[in-house]
Amino acid sequence: MPRYEYRCRTCGDTFELNRPMAESAAPADCPAGHDDTVKLLSTVAVGGVSAAPAPAPRAGGGGGCCGGGCCG
Repeated sequence: MPRYEYRCRTCGDTFELNRPMAESAAPADCPAGHDDTVKLLSTVAVGGVSAAPAPAPRAGGGGGCCGGGCCG
C-alpha cells in the first residue's frame, strides 16, 4: 500500500499515512486533530541489492558526437 506524506498548516507537523491509491486525494487529519493539511510531493526510494553483477565498461574511445575519432 502506498505511503503518502502530509504537512499540517496549523501546527507544521509532517506525517505519513498508508492508504490505497484510490484514496490518495482524500483529506487527511494531522495526528494532533487539525484538518488543514496538504499532501507533499515525495520521491520514490527503491532499495535492494541486485543479484546480477554490474556490466563491464565497454572499451573504445568515448566522446562527443562523433565517437571520439574525428573531432578536433
